[in-house]
Amino acid sequence: MLTSNRAPRLISTPKPRNNPRERPTPPPSSPSSQFSPTPAAMTGTVSKLAAPRPAAALLPPASLRSAALAFAPSPRRFRFSIAGRARSPVIAMASAKEGNGATTKKTALHDLYELQGLSPWYDNLCRPVTDLLPLIASGVRGVTSNPTIFQKAISSSSAYDDQFKQLISAGKDAESAYWELVIKDIQDACKLFEPIYNETDGADGYVSVEVSPRLANDTQGTVEAAKWLHKVVNRPNVYIKIPATAECVPSIREVISNGISVNVTLIFSIARYEAVIDAYLDGLEASGLSDLSRVTSVASFFVSRVDTLIDKMLEKIGTPEALALRGKAAVAQAKIANQLYQKKFSGPRWEALAKKGAKKQRLLWASTGVKNPAYPDTLYVDSLIGPDTVNTMPDQALHAFIDHGTVSRTVDANVSEAEGVYSALEKLGIDWDEVGKQLELEGVDSFKKSFDSLLVSLQEKGNSLKTASV
Repeated sequence: MLTSNRAPRLISTPKPRNNPRERPTPPPSSPSSQFSPTPAAMTGTVSKLAAPRPAAALLPPASLRSAALAFAPSPRRFRFSIAGRARSPVIAMASAKEGNGATTKKTALHDLYELQGLSPWYDNLCRPVTDLLPLIASGVRGVTSNPTIFQKAISSSSAYDDQFKQLISAGKDAESAYWELVIKDIQDACKLFEPIYNETDGADGYVSVEVSPRLANDTQGTVEAAKWLHKVVNRPNVYIKIPATAECVPSIREVISNGISVNVTLIFSIARYEAVIDAYLDGLEASGLSDLSRVTSVASFFVSRVDTLIDKMLEKIGTPEALALRGKAAVAQAKIANQLYQKKFSGPRWEALAKKGAKKQRLLWASTGVKNPAYPDTLYVDSLIGPDTVNTMPDQALHAFIDHGTVSRTVDANVSEAEGVYSALEKLGIDWDEVGKQLELEGVDSFKKSFDSLLVSLQEKGNSLKTASV
């Protein structure tokens, strides 16, 4: 662990802020960014957006522009639904012009990428997938999904019913039907983000799909599932999500060595993060490829769940020192993770891989929705901004940041303070490895429950359809 010779200077407590507003049958479940900021960009431009800021001649890719206008020929603002729920219009969305071309208004999401080299992604996916078009126009550059997201989307929307009926009529079982539904959404989303993928030479524009959560403790089962998903999705900009469990770290290495790009998910500790980096590097070296430029990865380091658990521990301790550390653990650990990233992706070993076109495994900040209403609703975005990073935001965090997020480089600011917080928590008896293990177990269990619940619902619906057709 990185240490500091300086006495801990604790990060100030976050202050509250009000919110403004046809395919093979699936296998059994059981068996670098090139951004280099100028000095000005490193210090950043503060953008607290209460309203859209116009940007001169900022155009989206021609393919995306024509697609967006085909779906919405003349609107000034878009309305869209997420998982079947109506949402308010997106702030500072695409703006269509009659006649010669179209312009797009700039948002804080554009600033995140253009000024700071952070790629804003969206942590949600449902039908109609075209609901992503206004988000892409507003600066979203990728999408993440997981079993819980699909459980909510499929169970709360009728948009999947027609395809599901066809699948059941064709003799598919519930789990096979689930994967058919999911794969269609992933393929459709990949098509929408393909212009970004192409423009960045494969550095961005990815859509993530996770292997079955039932395989979280099955090394070889995860490898086979990842290969199958990669084959049936058959899109260059798909990330196969693999959990960072002890059993799946070797899976990551093997999948990467097969030339498959991976989003490593459910990372909760520094020690496990380092094992994930090593698995990526080992996989690249074992691939035997002379061109490594198309094998990429992100490491999804979870944030808010860390504060949720550690805050409870601190409240149980109850001393003034402990209570003063609430809301600081997650960001502190994330900043230390970024320091480890800088160390591991430098030096002779990395330089040899870079010469073959290898891209750095970017840190992706996940679980960035604020769960404690006492904390600022943009806390886990504002505090972790910097080059070669990704932040995947759920709906509320995304809109909060567009509205009043601050665009300024923060991920490597006050690192000694972050180290001080990390050490102070250890002195209070907080075992970071144990915290990571508990959160990993909870994360895997949560995804399994969502997956199993949806399969039960689909099975019941399928039985009803079969009975009705008799």
